[in-house]
Amino acid sequence: MKKVLLREYYELCEGGVCQDLLTEEEKRYVANGGMILSGKLQEADVQNGNGRIYPHRVLMREMENYSKLVNERRALGELDHPDDSVINLKNASHMITEVWWDDKNVMGKVKVLNTPSGKILQALVNDGASLGISSRGLGSVHESTNGTIVEDDFQLICFDFVSEPSTPGAYMSISEGKNYEEPNVFTKADKINRMLNDILLKDSGDNE
Repeated sequence: MKKVLLREYYELCEGGVCQDLLTEEEKRYVANGGMILSGKLQEADVQNGNGRIYPHRVLMREMENYSKLVNERRALGELDHPDDSVINLKNASHMITEVWWDDKNVMGKVKVLNTPSGKILQALVNDGASLGISSRGLGSVHESTNGTIVEDDFQLICFDFVSEPSTPGAYMSISEGKNYEEPNVFTKADKINRMLNDILLKDSGDNE
């Protein structure tokens, strides 16, 4: 089964920042001109506006893998979605600095970078633009009576910022008819870590 590019859209908190999610130090950083955005990044076991369902087990595994990129300060994203699975560094606008689970919601904090795209992102937020966070990943899907289920081969690549579409599905379409190779954002160590997480989560599921 071929992998296709999967993109999902979620709104951030009003104005892009959930103040109750920021530490006092982060609030001071924002007050001094920096920008940290926060809110929901993804959601498990719920049919999203694009009709897809990400099983909790699959998303939990991918967030475990993604947390390694966060801790190593490699969790970059772009302003708007490109049409491929590669993160283009010259277009990087932000970096995910923290992720955590709130029930079945993946929450996160995002530091806006001092780059050309980051400056555009900050200007948009300052001018009151309605923004959303959108996951980008590779994977296959299958149809069920409950909706379109994302398969176990899903690989989360990054989270990008997009403008709010009038119809959520406008920014969450699958790029049909185009095959994608495994993204090169993952190092050999990342791939080994991914394999270990797969084994650990499978063993955990078997013991439940």
